[in-house]
Amino acid sequence: MEIIVMVTVVFLGYHLMYRLYGGFLARKVFKLDAARITPAVAINDGVDFVPTRKEIIFGHHFTSIAGTGPIVGPAIAIIWGWLPALLWVFIGSAVMGAVHDFGSLVISLRNQGKSISEATALYINSRTRVLFFVMVFLALWIVIAIFGLVIAVIFNIYPSSVWPVWLQIPVAVWLGRMIYKRGRNITLWTLVALFVLYALVVLGYYLPFSMPEIAGIPPTGIWTILLLIYAYIASVLPVTTLLQPRDYINAYQLITTMALLVVGIIVSIFWGGMEVVAPAVQLTPADAPPLWPFLFITIACGAISGFHCLVCSGTTAKQLRSEPDARFVGYGSMLVEGALATLVIIAVAAGIGLGYTTSDGTFLTGAAAWNSHYASWMAAKGLGSKVGAFVDGSANMIAMLGIPKGIAVSLMGLFVASFAGTTLDTSTRIQRYVVSELGTDLNISALNNRYIATAVVVISAALLAFASGADGKGALALWPLFGAVNQTLGALALVIITIYLKRKGGWYWLTGGLPALFMSVMTLWAGIENQINFASSSLLLQSVNIFIIAVVGWILLESLWAFFHTKAVRTAAGN
Repeated sequence: MEIIVMVTVVFLGYHLMYRLYGGFLARKVFKLDAARITPAVAINDGVDFVPTRKEIIFGHHFTSIAGTGPIVGPAIAIIWGWLPALLWVFIGSAVMGAVHDFGSLVISLRNQGKSISEATALYINSRTRVLFFVMVFLALWIVIAIFGLVIAVIFNIYPSSVWPVWLQIPVAVWLGRMIYKRGRNITLWTLVALFVLYALVVLGYYLPFSMPEIAGIPPTGIWTILLLIYAYIASVLPVTTLLQPRDYINAYQLITTMALLVVGIIVSIFWGGMEVVAPAVQLTPADAPPLWPFLFITIACGAISGFHCLVCSGTTAKQLRSEPDARFVGYGSMLVEGALATLVIIAVAAGIGLGYTTSDGTFLTGAAAWNSHYASWMAAKGLGSKVGAFVDGSANMIAMLGIPKGIAVSLMGLFVASFAGTTLDTSTRIQRYVVSELGTDLNISALNNRYIATAVVVISAALLAFASGADGKGALALWPLFGAVNQTLGALALVIITIYLKRKGGWYWLTGGLPALFMSVMTLWAGIENQINFASSSLLLQSVNIFIIAVVGWILLESLWAFFHTKAVRTAAGN
């Protein structure tokens, strides 16, 4: 019953927060106005700026911001106990992450769909914009280089997910053609596409594919190359050709899977005797860093993530056809992500106790299963371990519905790989926008060409990915920095939102100021702790981390100056 109470309270809480706090933000704080013309309508170039129904853009936005973040973050942070993880997911997403996403989206909507780094120049100064741009470029550079490897690792662990993931692409293109070119009924053809995708899950179970070594390049390297080629193609195509329909159908496939998980939880409790086997609080797990501040860095997506502001101001703001849709897409999708993170916590806190096989083949249940997997920080830290805890726990619960365990594992492998794939192609497109903005600032017209700009993005990511060899694992050298960099972007976006709201004369302290202050303290604290921990690590990590701390400190000082010298200024354009 503990789990039932947990799910009911959290999900009901999200519903109330959307209606009450989300409504308050929409009406009183950001004052959304349907009469304002959005960038998608004003510019509408048929490639990047395309006015889109909110249900479709929700699909793109949700799958892009989620990635594997709400899975791997909670799956490792639960080592400090399920209660701290759950509290941070709920409070963080409802009053910080959703405000961060909503605010970033609105600011971009009211500034011609420009990125959050461009907005920095408007609301702080041009010096800060350059520094913010460096942080954005670094974060996206790491994400693009690492997510090719992430998906490659998932394909290696779950070869049954390979065909469903790749065959999603022609299904998505076909669905987009049915809806956009032929004007077919969106509900009917969405259901048809979902049926095909779930049929592909069964196909993947019976026809798993393992990539062989080719020309001396290991499987992870081959997959990384193929995924970067895919990311290039997806980034240059019009959004209605692949990005929108793929993310849309992906979102509904993933939400359907979340619904299966909820039903699986209920059945597992009443018929399978499932109970929470993780400790509620565990402040000193073996070899783990302190809960403060690292809980707030480890769980990013699912609570608050700086990457989200890049999606909001990168692709989503260019596709919203009506300003009031920002509440549903920006605030609502963050709460759905929080709900996903909650399901992940239940899967790794309780589902894993239904059955877990160790590396030596021993089958464990109950608390023994959890204790084996989370014996120490290092035992739970690897990507395969994080994903495995979630997939095994979730598959156990879904199998209680009568679905064969092998197919349930295939379904959850597809779930994780699909999220990672949408993040990869969206990140590539956003980085292309960043490179194009840089080209405009530097008067390099060639970088405004989407084919050239995307080539710069993909080639630079490939150089990082293969810097350590043919296995494509080069980005792992900088990966320990990503959590702090990502959350730093979140803190800085909240600072910009706070200054924006103060300029408008809005509720800036309650909605933006306090979350900005909290996240700024946590990220700077984590950066300093990381520097101490990196003392025995490579000079590269130490140098880049010091640079990040210096940049964050500078931006915060500039932001404080701008904040205390900003007065409410109301303009006809609402900027």
